[in-house]
Amino acid sequence: MKRIEQLLLKVVVIQFIFLFIAQCLLLYTPLAPYLGKVYEYEGVSKQEKTKTMETIVDQ
Repeated sequence: MKRIEQLLLKVVVIQFIFLFIAQCLLLYTPLAPYLGKVYEYEGVSKQEKTKTMETIVDQ
């Protein structure tokens, strides 16, 4: 059981290191134009208003 705990701890530390590296790369300004396209593909950057329709259901 102790070996599994050590392995899980190593995996968590490695993931934290990769997360830190990824965040540094995203904040690095010369890469911003290349990473901007990703947000457009995901549809996050566009704030489109959707038409809503209110309905009343009588019982």
